[in-house]
Amino acid sequence: MTLEDLGWNAEFARDWAALADKGWKPARLIRDNKITYGALTGDGEELEVVLGGKVYHDAETDADLPAVGDWVAIEPGDEYVIRARLPRQAYLSRKISGRSTEEQVLASNIDVAIVVTDAGSDFSLRRMERYFAIIGRSRAKAIVLVNKADLFSAAKNQAAVEAIRALNPEADVHLTSVQKTTTLKVLKSYLQRGVTITFVGSSGVGKSSVINYLLGDSYQWTDEVNLTTGKGRHTTTARELMVLRGGGIIIDNPGIREVHMWTDETTLRDRFADLEERATQCKYGDCQHGSSNAGCAIQAAIAEGTLDAKRLEGFLKLDKEIAILRKNRQKRQLTVQRRTRRDNQSQSQKFSERHRPDLEHDD
Repeated sequence: MTLEDLGWNAEFARDWAALADKGWKPARLIRDNKITYGALTGDGEELEVVLGGKVYHDAETDADLPAVGDWVAIEPGDEYVIRARLPRQAYLSRKISGRSTEEQVLASNIDVAIVVTDAGSDFSLRRMERYFAIIGRSRAKAIVLVNKADLFSAAKNQAAVEAIRALNPEADVHLTSVQKTTTLKVLKSYLQRGVTITFVGSSGVGKSSVINYLLGDSYQWTDEVNLTTGKGRHTTTARELMVLRGGGIIIDNPGIREVHMWTDETTLRDRFADLEERATQCKYGDCQHGSSNAGCAIQAAIAEGTLDAKRLEGFLKLDKEIAILRKNRQKRQLTVQRRTRRDNQSQSQKFSERHRPDLEHDD
């Protein structure tokens, strides 16, 4: 195994140049054990490493901390310590579930993002729009597997494939089934030396079974499909990076129940360029595209049947969600700035009190 097998490239080498004389060694994180990390070095050695204090304290948010897929600088010793994290070249992230405004990194330094769904209960174009938005921000190649094809009719499977292709013509969409492994062979064309692929999707859509096929062994345990729910009992519980013997790198993710947005207006509008184009034809520049807006080109397209009303609904919902996220992030940033100023003033006052000249004393 070499660094290049793990995804090392010329850009990482340039970033490493500033650290090369410190006696550290580069490694890629393959597992987050909460307290420690698993890391792989270029000679194939797997290490258990801990986070250095400076790296922890320099991180402004949890998203700045090392994540699975990151390249880090390891200092050898009685224990292996992460002394630095190299800049990320591309990463997939979302907003943490709940009311938090924190970003959660799902996979770092990726080239390809594969969304696994099916044509049954998991199928949702609105959720797929969200996946495409966060993948677009990551700059990774988007691929969708409409999996478990053996459980649904050919017509239902094909309708799902065509709907996703219409939603994002740039994405590769494949109909797959682990019961018919010939349908999975197309995935091996994406597995090239040094190429990192991450898998995302809901629990029970067959991610682990697909990965087992690509790995060529039972790396992850899976159980028989429940005939009632169509789901296996196995669920990935932790993010993990795996290097394939034949070339390629896979990062698996636990099932995602909700795809909370962590993106920006530019990425969102790129994903909904068709709506943006139609909006320029609205009679009024401040058109809100509601059903009561006279002269709205988007509502006219919906009435004509050339635009799906649910796509507009999805866009408006995402736009509102991003606006709220931006507002909450600004509020959080102001709170952090005020707290930092207060702490600095407090430290300055304590320093002054400790170092002020002694008062004169009577003899």
